[in-house]
Amino acid sequence: MQKKSNRWFIWVFVVVAVVALFGFSFGSIFDSILSSRPSPSPTVPTAGTTPTPPAVSDTEKKDLQDLENGYLQILEKEPNNSDALLGLAEARSQMLKIGLKKEQDLIDPLEKLVELNPEQTQYKVLLAQTLQKAGKRESAAQTYRSILATQPGDMNALQGFVNLLVEQQRPAAAVELLETTLKNAPQANQVKPNSINDSAVKLLLGQVYTGQKQFDQALAVYDKLIANDPKDFRPVFAKAILLKEQGKAKEANILFNSAEKLAPGQYKDQIKAAAKETPAETPPSPTSPSSPSPQPSPSSPTPE
Repeated sequence: MQKKSNRWFIWVFVVVAVVALFGFSFGSIFDSILSSRPSPSPTVPTAGTTPTPPAVSDTEKKDLQDLENGYLQILEKEPNNSDALLGLAEARSQMLKIGLKKEQDLIDPLEKLVELNPEQTQYKVLLAQTLQKAGKRESAAQTYRSILATQPGDMNALQGFVNLLVEQQRPAAAVELLETTLKNAPQANQVKPNSINDSAVKLLLGQVYTGQKQFDQALAVYDKLIANDPKDFRPVFAKAILLKEQGKAKEANILFNSAEKLAPGQYKDQIKAAAKETPAETPPSPTSPSSPSPQPSPSSPTPE
């Protein structure tokens, strides 16, 4: 499971690295949901399953339970206290990691946070991811749609919705969503500059193609991105991974080296690690037929 988690984080980093659409300030909650959601590998846990909980002491369990009870007591008196709701969600996310809670237990405080803070899309993304992990896929889809209706370039919501569609065996719908986003990007960016990051969306499209074994289409996407911006390491890295999956180790290593040289310092170790993995371990697309994948976005390697 740890290997699968590493795969997800690498692919999230490919999509959203160096894009001003990174994670959220309350990273521990987001990290919990990311680490407990199905991973982007051909064999994925069914909805509602979580990794084997780590061993923790009874004292640690009691501390988390006391923390949860403390927030619940506050909410009994102040049901609209956003800080307490956020604290409750975070405490339960930690309890989820060790098997004391399930995704369902996160839904109520997140729904209340969304209700009280409709302008905070990060709460909606967290809610959508939690609903998806809990097996409430249609509710998750509706939540993703509500975000994208007003913010079509939100990479966290876009990637989550794409992966949900692929998990539902609807890759054509995922491709259509991304192509529509790209088609509308010029007008959206004219109204609100940089509201849709064209390159990030195309990288996600390339991953969908990769997950469907449409390698020629994926390579075409990556090659165009490389041609448009030779200094962007992300499509170089993505293409290197794809070539390695195809058994073209020599060509892949050249691209891994190029990506490492182009990448900011904080990403170089991840590129080196991906280059050293065997093809079976190298992360495939997070949008394989059975995957709901980020990534993006994700509590990426550079969360805020």
